[in-house]
Amino acid sequence: MIDYEQFCLIRQYRQEGLKAGQIAVKLNLDTRTIGKWMKTESFQPRLPGMPVSKLDPYKEDIVRMLERHPYSAQQLFQKITDQGFTGGYTIVKDYVRKIKPKRQKPFLKLFFAPGECAQVDWGSYKSINVGKTRRRLSFFIMVLCHCRMMYVEFTVSQTMEHFLGCHQRALEYFGGVPT
Repeated sequence: MIDYEQFCLIRQYRQEGLKAGQIAVKLNLDTRTIGKWMKTESFQPRLPGMPVSKLDPYKEDIVRMLERHPYSAQQLFQKITDQGFTGGYTIVKDYVRKIKPKRQKPFLKLFFAPGECAQVDWGSYKSINVGKTRRRLSFFIMVLCHCRMMYVEFTVSQTMEHFLGCHQRALEYFGGVPT
């Protein structure tokens, strides 16, 4: 397929007396293409046609079926095959993937009033030398649910005594106690 500029060059070279083969070499086109356009009086671009898919007649049915029920591509393929569809499964699967809404992962958004809730957990971070002994370094973390404000304290033990002490210092840091 050529554009209008190439068509004008073909006409110009033809008026200058060049043959189709010579014009083809100059424009880097096939000789038959040049010959065809030399016979044409006016430029009429060839519009690329939309390729017709075997699935096109069934697309509305597929959309309608999906609106009624959440069918899988395999189920839809079977249903339209029963209606006379002669294409393959892959074209149906690709079309369904394109039009079917993406499945949202369910989640529950939690809302808390200030001071209503805090989350507490322990974590571990490497080991350190305490005197001549190697100890695991733990950390206590408390996060306020409303504002995500965080308190972290490192300790070498996760005993109840350390837990309660960290808890108390975290509450003092936040300036109060959750209600």
